[in-house]
Amino acid sequence: QVQLVESGGGLVQAGGSLRLSCAASGNIFNMNTMGWYRQAPGKQRELVAVMSSGGYTNYADSVKGRFTISRDNAKNTVYLQMNSLKPEDTAVYYCNVVLGGTGYRYWGQGTQVTVSS
Repeated sequence: QVQLVESGGGLVQAGGSLRLSCAASGNIFNMNTMGWYRQAPGKQRELVAVMSSGGYTNYADSVKGRFTISRDNAKNTVYLQMNSLKPEDTAVYYCNVVLGGTGYRYWGQGTQVTVSS
């Protein structure tokens, strides 16, 4: 079992920045991928950014050049630095971990990010 705890969400003005953190605990053996998804009201959950254990990254087109994902394996923590925030970035952001072998996905409770215009 893996537990994920997000932090860092909040209210920010357009053009501002936030940094999200997600700390993993529990049975985190063979933790392949850590990343972030988001879900806005009335929309499906979408990928924001992910990073593999080897450091490879993938970003949604809408956030490329503005968001940066990083990972501290020693602390079992993944971060999302969000710059130049736009109102359309408003959503609940969820941390996600994928374990190797089974490919099972674990999700955090989510943290609200609200960007005012």
